[in-house]
Amino acid sequence: MIKLQFCGAAGTVTGSCYLLDTGRHRLLIDCGLFQGSKAIKERNYGPFPFNPGDIDALVLTHAHIDHCGLIPKLYLQGFKGPVYTTPVTADLARVLLPDSGHIQEMEVERKNRKNSRAGLPLLTPIYTAAQAAACLNNFHTIDYQQEQEILPGVRLRLQDAGHILGSAMAEIWIQDEGRESKITFSGDLGNPGQPIVNDPAAIEATDYLVMESTYGNRRHNIQGDKIERLKEVILAARKKGGNLVIPAFAVERTQDLLYALNVLLQRGAIQVDNLYLDSPLAVAATEIFCRHQKYFDTDTKDLSHNGSTCPFYLPGMHLCRTAEESMAINKIHSGAIIISASGMADAGRIKHHLKHNLWRPEATVLLVGYQAAGTLGRRLLEGEKRVRIHGEEIAVRAEIVSIDGFSAHADQEGLLNWVKSFGQPPRRVFVTHGEPEAAGDFARLLRTELGLAAEVPGWLDVVQLLPGRAELAPAPAAALAAAGTAAAAEATYQRLLVQLKAMIEAGFASGDYAGLNRKLQQIEALVEQGLKERAS
Repeated sequence: MIKLQFCGAAGTVTGSCYLLDTGRHRLLIDCGLFQGSKAIKERNYGPFPFNPGDIDALVLTHAHIDHCGLIPKLYLQGFKGPVYTTPVTADLARVLLPDSGHIQEMEVERKNRKNSRAGLPLLTPIYTAAQAAACLNNFHTIDYQQEQEILPGVRLRLQDAGHILGSAMAEIWIQDEGRESKITFSGDLGNPGQPIVNDPAAIEATDYLVMESTYGNRRHNIQGDKIERLKEVILAARKKGGNLVIPAFAVERTQDLLYALNVLLQRGAIQVDNLYLDSPLAVAATEIFCRHQKYFDTDTKDLSHNGSTCPFYLPGMHLCRTAEESMAINKIHSGAIIISASGMADAGRIKHHLKHNLWRPEATVLLVGYQAAGTLGRRLLEGEKRVRIHGEEIAVRAEIVSIDGFSAHADQEGLLNWVKSFGQPPRRVFVTHGEPEAAGDFARLLRTELGLAAEVPGWLDVVQLLPGRAELAPAPAAALAAAGTAAAAEATYQRLLVQLKAMIEAGFASGDYAGLNRKLQQIEALVEQGLKERAS
């Protein structure tokens, strides 16, 4: 019997990590860094909830650190298997993971200076840049739509998730007890209609679905064209006379911004004299994007003149690689647009730029992506008036603005529409990668609107997956709306049968026979009530 354990991204947005135990093999899907509050980040330093040496292979959905950031630690603690991912993700990991190690080394060095003065024990980084680089030779690439057996009895196909360039959803087929089960991991699903990337691919069918819910209870608050909104923010910031500081993830969000600035420049809507891309990682990631233009969507290919140029290199843009170049920016008090990582303002050079600009009333800080609970970006978004950066308390006098439209995540409507696109709905859905309220709301939506057996697993929960496909599946909501009364009643009956079967399977798999008995008693009561109503 197949077991699935939720080792990360359960009850929180970050730390994506799922363990599939087929009985013969153990497979990880993602191995990401936990980000957010201090309590959540402490998980990065503890032992894995499994023996890394027992893992046979790892599937990586995309290159964001909350999905790949603990892979070097996995190798350090005994993992020796291959990592399967797309060519773009492999290239991005080659710069992202060593950079993550470097950031950890710098943060630990800074903390150890304080610990030494205070007589406290010294810390060690989770891994170093060199240790991160050492594991990259184990990456193996699979392009979209190519099906490959990665372990005996285990087949993998990666589909475009439309989240960042190279991002994938993982379709995994497992032979178990003479039957085949399919488990699909959504990875992070993209927001349809975004530049650079294609829209998320449709999945025909799956038995089990593990899907994200970052925006499971929200819709993007896009007021008009996001590029037009960016123009308004730039012009307003220039009128105020201060700098415009934009925390942005080095991968995708930075390129989204450069794409939008390119569009505005070509329209003649703005002038950009002092644009600084202050992140060696973002510079390297942009170079990788430009090498993989075949994965661009049509509009981006058109903007880059059929691949002869790259749309992310703007006239007069300053690419800052060295620490000296970064520090020089802090001498500029007005007129600069500073794009720097990280996107949640929790690490990297952006903290220095915020430290030098947040207290200035003429400055503007633009947030263009999801801000996880506990991060500096989230605290700024929620209106905190004083924040601590590098041990120093900073007054927040700058204007804090946000544009939702640059999110690389699908919102509630986008997530729901993706599930509706399934030709054969999944028999069971596990809603993960969301804060508790977002995941809970989206699971309820899947149950009420689509009649799916959807649940929100907790961190380290283990579920058992029975082999084979459910014999009965709920009809899509659109079909129910178009059907007559008799057809709708029949579809409802079929949907209840599927839910009943899922509950029975879950009860037997968990061994919670007392809970299963209570469920059956509730079902008996409902059936009896229905018969009485029908008779009357």
